[in-house]
Amino acid sequence: MSLERWRWIPNALTFLRILLIAPFAGGLLAENYRLALLIFVVAAATDAFDGYLARHFNWRSRFGAIADPLADKALLLTAYLMLTLTGVLPVWLFVLVLGRDLLIVVGALAYHYGIGRFDMQPSIPGKLNTFIQILVVLAIIVLLAGLPMQPWVLEFGILLVAVSAVFSGLHYVLIWGMRAWRARRS
Repeated sequence: MSLERWRWIPNALTFLRILLIAPFAGGLLAENYRLALLIFVVAAATDAFDGYLARHFNWRSRFGAIADPLADKALLLTAYLMLTLTGVLPVWLFVLVLGRDLLIVVGALAYHYGIGRFDMQPSIPGKLNTFIQILVVLAIIVLLAGLPMQPWVLEFGILLVAVSAVFSGLHYVLIWGMRAWRARRS
């Protein structure tokens, strides 16, 4: 029996993660933080497992390469949006997080259509920013769920996400701006 017949599993797990966004948002909006935490943990587990399967068995696909990071980003943005709508996070933080992502997307499209092919490679500051955003959301949801967590994670997390978003956003602008400048000169 060939393992190739199972190569659909990573994409199915990504699709499941996309389906989990609505109940996750509902849990946060209803302030049912334990349900939201459970859904977040399930989503994280499916992300880790589909990544493992894709790498270990070489079950990579073009769909997965696009859908997997989009599903992750959609889940994170949903968390920040719902926590902002319920008054847990300040509006300016959501605007900053969303603005950074939109800046990167608009910059990528401008590069792609104005300069040439754009292959998105996540930078170390970009990966660190995503990691920080995930940890902060997780810590805040744990705190709101009444589970053991230090109350200072909320204010410290807001500051950490803001600094990370600004730094990684500026890093992308600098790196891709220099690449565009060099490409235009040659």
